[in-house]
Amino acid sequence: MAVVTIVGAGMMGSALAFPARENKNEVRLVGTPLDREIIEISERTGRHPKFAKDFPEGVKYYQIERLRESLDGADMVIGGVNSFGVDWFGEYVLPEVPAHVPVLSVTKGLFDTGDGDLLSYPELWESRLEKAGIHRSVNAIGGPCTSYELVAHDQTEVVFCGKDLKVLEKMRKIIATDYYHISLSTDVRGIESAVALKNAYALAVALTIGVNQREFGIDSELHFNSQAAVFGQGVKEMHILLDFLGAASIESLYVGAGDLYVTINGGRTRLLGILLGRGDDIDTAKKKLSGVTLESIVVTERVARAVKKNAEKGVLDISDFPLLMHINEILTEKRPVNIPWRKFTYVK
Repeated sequence: MAVVTIVGAGMMGSALAFPARENKNEVRLVGTPLDREIIEISERTGRHPKFAKDFPEGVKYYQIERLRESLDGADMVIGGVNSFGVDWFGEYVLPEVPAHVPVLSVTKGLFDTGDGDLLSYPELWESRLEKAGIHRSVNAIGGPCTSYELVAHDQTEVVFCGKDLKVLEKMRKIIATDYYHISLSTDVRGIESAVALKNAYALAVALTIGVNQREFGIDSELHFNSQAAVFGQGVKEMHILLDFLGAASIESLYVGAGDLYVTINGGRTRLLGILLGRGDDIDTAKKKLSGVTLESIVVTERVARAVKKNAEKGVLDISDFPLLMHINEILTEKRPVNIPWRKFTYVK
C-alpha cells in the first residue's frame, strides 16, 4: 500500500482519488484555500459536491493548514490545481514536498515567456524551483479524461510524462486500474503542449455548434460537417505548433487529438464556444458562465501572442494559423464569429 496525497480538491484531482483508493492505497485529499467548503462537504457526506458518486471508503480529508501533516510519509503527490493555481502551487506546495517524493500534476496549460517561447507547467515550476536552489522534476498527466467519467469507471487512456521512466512506472503501479490505463512518456514538452493546445481548438469547434444553433434553432440537429472541418484544421495547426515547440514524437499529437475530441463533447470550453457562436461577445459569455474556470481563454491568448512574436522573427508563418488567429480576435477584440473557411483550403 502506498500513500497518495492529492493537493487540490477540484474535480480532476478529486476524481483521481477513486483509482488511487480502489488500489488499496491510503489517499489524503487536501483542499486549497479555495476548496474549504468542498473538503467540509466531502468529509461530512463522503461525496464531492459535484460528483454523483461517493468517494471510496477510507479517503482522508485535510484543510490546507494541515498540508505538512498530509505530506508526511507520502509516496507520491498529485497536484490537483487548475491553471489559475499554478503560482500558488509552485510557491506554497512544491517547496514542502520532500525531494524523494514524485509529483504528478493534472494542470493543463502553457506559460508565455514574453519572448516567443511557451513553457509547459512542469518546465515552469522546475525553472522557478531551480532559481530557489531546489532541484526536482515535476511529472504530469496528459490525455483524454473527464473527471466525471473517470469517477463512473469509464474506460480511460492517459499518459504520465516525466524525465525518469522508473519514477513514472512507480506511479503507474500505484494508480493504474482495470479502467484507468496509463502509457508512459519522457516527452514532457510534447505531451503537455498538446493537451494545452487542445483547449483553444476545442473552443473553435464549439463555435460551429453555436453558429448552427443561431442559424437553425437551438433545438436543431447537430451538424457534423462543420465540426469535423474545424477539428481537422485544429489538428493541423496543433501539429505545426508541436513541431515548433520541439515535441519529441508524433505520439504527442495523438494524445492531443484525443483530448481535443473529449473536450469538444462536454464541459466549460464547449459551453463558452456555443455562446460565442450564438452571437454573444466574450464579456457577455463570461457573465453567463460566472464562477466557471475558463482555461481555454488563457491558452488561446498566450499561444497567439507567441505565434505573432515568432512570425515577427520569421520563425513561423502566421498564415499557417488562420483558426487560432480568428479565435484570438473573438476573445481579445470582440470580433463576431466568422470562421475563415477559405483559409483552410489548400492545393498540394
